[in-house]
Amino acid sequence: MTTLEIKGDWNIAKGKLKQKWAKLTDDDLQYVDGKKDELLGRIQKRTGETREAVEKAVKESCSTCCN
Repeated sequence: MTTLEIKGDWNIAKGKLKQKWAKLTDDDLQYVDGKKDELLGRIQKRTGETREAVEKAVKESCSTCCN
């Protein structure tokens, strides 16, 4: 997979997460390599969901496009 394909897949996943939680912004969903915990924490703080729920939603959003 090329970097462009990975970025495209992440953009699809971000869109799905924004559909699930409209409060999320692009800044909330900035994925930086090695900062998974920070990303999950931002989503959790913004949505009020449990960490487990956030992890599940991210995994589901990525499973359809980020194989």
